Amino acid sequence: MNTRTRVLTGTALALALGAGTFGAVSASASPAAKKSDDRNFTTSTHLTVDAATRAAQAALQAAAKENQKVTVAVVDRNGNTVVTLRGDGAGPQSYESAQRKAFTAVSWNAPTSVLAGRLAQTPNLKDIPGTLFLAGGVPVQAEGAPVAGVGVAGAPSGDLDEKFAKAGVDALGK
Repeated sequence: MNTRTRVLTGTALALALGAGTFGAVSASASPAAKKSDDRNFTTSTHLTVDAATRAAQAALQAAAKENQKVTVAVVDRNGNTVVTLRGDGAGPQSYESAQRKAFTAVSWNAPTSVLAGRLAQTPNLKDIPGTLFLAGGVPVQAEGAPVAGVGVAGAPSGDLDEKFAKAGVDALGK
């Protein structure tokens, strides 16, 4: 073995041993870390992907029974989309509208039809990014707190959209 090969082999071995030692030291340092104070953290409830999908499918099926072409969106407590189902023939505007209705419902823990009525007293509510104050969004609650929102868009009226969104929420209780 020439000198260059021996130096490279020795360097590689030293690096490997050093990495192993560093990993062992790092791993052993973790248990010694100070336990955090539980008062600094909160726990929240979220829908599973399966539950969100079940709600979206139930809303889509309710719309199909009435020959309506809609899009259904389910968002989590933070407004992040968990699942969106665009029904066959649903209009292109329905995708974003469903998400925004779901976001609005979970943000205020109220159906968007109720929130739309608040615009008369506070018209600048409509300026909040990501919201849509049209009927068709319904919050999902756990112990009275909002954990998700179901939004439906595409039917000829907000009342129908909201009826289908409610069917999605109701499917979670079954």
